[in-house]
Amino acid sequence: MIELKIPEVGESVQEALLAQWLKRDGESVRKDDILFVIETDKVTLEISAPADGVLRILVPEGQTVKVGAVVGQIEETAEKKGAAGVKKPPEPAEKAPEEESKAPRPEAPGPAPPERRAPEPSPPPRPEGATPSKPIISSLVRALAEEKGVDLSAVTPTGPGGRITEGDVLLFVEQHAPEKPAAQAPKREHPPAAPAQEEGLYPAREEIIRKPMSPIRQRIAARLLDARQNTAMLTTFNEIDMSRVQALRKQFGEEFRQKHGIRLGIMSFFLKASVAALKQMPEVNAFIEGNEIVYHNYYHIGVAIGAERGLVVPVIRNSGSLGFAALERAIADFAKKVEENRLDISDLEGGTFTITNGGVFGSLLSTPILNPPQSAILGMHKIEDRPVVAAEQIVIRPMMYVALSYDHRIIDGREAVTFLRRIKDLVENPERIMIEL
Repeated sequence: MIELKIPEVGESVQEALLAQWLKRDGESVRKDDILFVIETDKVTLEISAPADGVLRILVPEGQTVKVGAVVGQIEETAEKKGAAGVKKPPEPAEKAPEEESKAPRPEAPGPAPPERRAPEPSPPPRPEGATPSKPIISSLVRALAEEKGVDLSAVTPTGPGGRITEGDVLLFVEQHAPEKPAAQAPKREHPPAAPAQEEGLYPAREEIIRKPMSPIRQRIAARLLDARQNTAMLTTFNEIDMSRVQALRKQFGEEFRQKHGIRLGIMSFFLKASVAALKQMPEVNAFIEGNEIVYHNYYHIGVAIGAERGLVVPVIRNSGSLGFAALERAIADFAKKVEENRLDISDLEGGTFTITNGGVFGSLLSTPILNPPQSAILGMHKIEDRPVVAAEQIVIRPMMYVALSYDHRIIDGREAVTFLRRIKDLVENPERIMIEL
């Protein structure tokens, strides 16, 4: 009997949410099969089977459990017993020839087929093994599907182990919204819904749905509240002409991709510009600890990535020593890790400065909140063609608003404005980044 325990995922993590079982109680599993998913206040992890056997679930999904707690077991002998049970049917098959000993001649050709057919009782275990091919659905996903009137058999699963996630259901609703109203109305269990059918896509429903916050969402809320309450946060804004960066990407983008195997994006320009600006303004790269200011002679820059379960900020270590290709590759690797729920605790720790890009979601302007204990965060936004004055003429340029939120206890307004102007100068003249001017 092998115990399945909640693993240690960091010194500061004491408990985790058992988010979902990907296998069913009593189901046969193989070594390295993903059994369940846990959520901590920092990451989401998939736990795999340490050996072959039969799964016994002790703690249902949705429960918060301590690190080290036993949530299930794998019976190694159960599969062996099952195998022994499959071998038993041949024994009656051997007795059958004894009963038919009256006809000695057919024994050689006759019993042989029955003995080979005798294992046919073994198919019962196979249907059980075939069930994992069906999407595994958690209670939260079922509740969401019922609320939206979605037939889960029509939803394409994208989660690990072939499970259907809440994001899959929401995406299905968005893609089929124009087609669903007529199909959904008859499925409602409330016949007197005539007024709702007259207008609108969905009938009006006055109801309240309560769902517990996930550990990650609780952690995000706590950190943001802490940032608001325990820092003197202020934000300064500027705008950047992205013409030169776009021209460089258009001119060298394909050659860059062929040489390095990665697309040349915009984030690498801002990472390089941030490192150069942090070198000039060390306070922006520093922390406050008690009555001391802790300066860092390295540049571990976090890049905020929006995930299904919440915002995460993986850290690109020693960003100052990396080139454009290495930076773009690091961003792509983190994005893939986030998508596949493979982030480690070490990926999220040690950052000294953060960049967040709300522009990928269409944000034109926002005020980013500090990521404690860091003292500053840079916010990028949507690139939009706007009329601007250049050389005493009104021209159309691709412009981006940028925002720098900072802790006024350690960074003065002059330093913050100078830092952001330095970012603007370097991005508008990317040649300066390349020759370190």
